[in-house]
Amino acid sequence: MTMSSCYNVFAECVDAMRTGELIQAVSATDKEYHFQNWFQARLDRLNLNYDEPGRNTYPDFRLVNVPEGYEVKGLATPGRNKNYDSNSRIPAGLHNGRTIFYVFGRYPKDLSEFATNAEGNKEYPVIDLIICHGNFLNIDHGYIHENKSIKCFGSYGDIMIRDRKMYVAPTPYALTTGTTGVYTLIVPDDLAGDPKFERVGELVRVEAENLIVGYSFDLRTNKLTSKTTPNPSAGKQHHFAAYRLKGQGGKPVSMTMTDNNTQG
Repeated sequence: MTMSSCYNVFAECVDAMRTGELIQAVSATDKEYHFQNWFQARLDRLNLNYDEPGRNTYPDFRLVNVPEGYEVKGLATPGRNKNYDSNSRIPAGLHNGRTIFYVFGRYPKDLSEFATNAEGNKEYPVIDLIICHGNFLNIDHGYIHENKSIKCFGSYGDIMIRDRKMYVAPTPYALTTGTTGVYTLIVPDDLAGDPKFERVGELVRVEAENLIVGYSFDLRTNKLTSKTTPNPSAGKQHHFAAYRLKGQGGKPVSMTMTDNNTQG
């Protein structure tokens, strides 16, 4: 089996954090892209070719030589760390034939104590990091997102309502324990490994009893109603492994106890 690029990418991220490679701010209003630039430098260091990222591309980095991609999520802390907004894109581990990995990096929210570089921009560290296979967030690869619209709304019937969905997904920090303040890689249990790594956790996600297959919105009452159907795979377990580099240290990783998870 061919080894995934995620092992080398993760190792390069760990090395960068250990050697003090800082995030360099270029705009006070665009912090997520600061972390994306930091991650992009890691791919460049590994000489991995990728399609040029853009604001509307998914995933952010689509590798050229292997069918893999990386979606980057920067999180300011303290702040919103339990979930994140996925604008018009449900998380998944496969997209257009590519295996998708998600890169979650946390950085300080308050930058007042950090120094500025020669260009006058703040520089600050990556506090902790999780790279996880997209299947850890969502195992369904069949859903296709589309924005739809209806016309004839309003008093004169000439207003259009656009249904533009936003998805709010849990972060790996909410789903796991033992990942705060350290660097962790989470991949499917059967993914070919790397001898430089050691397992630090066995993780299990369990499919829900019901699936939402539709919803309706009453414009008179502003009530949103979901339509569900029994999940034919209800209770099915999906196994993942948490890894760190040998000698890296840190606590063992386990699942948090929630309704849809079992503890590994």
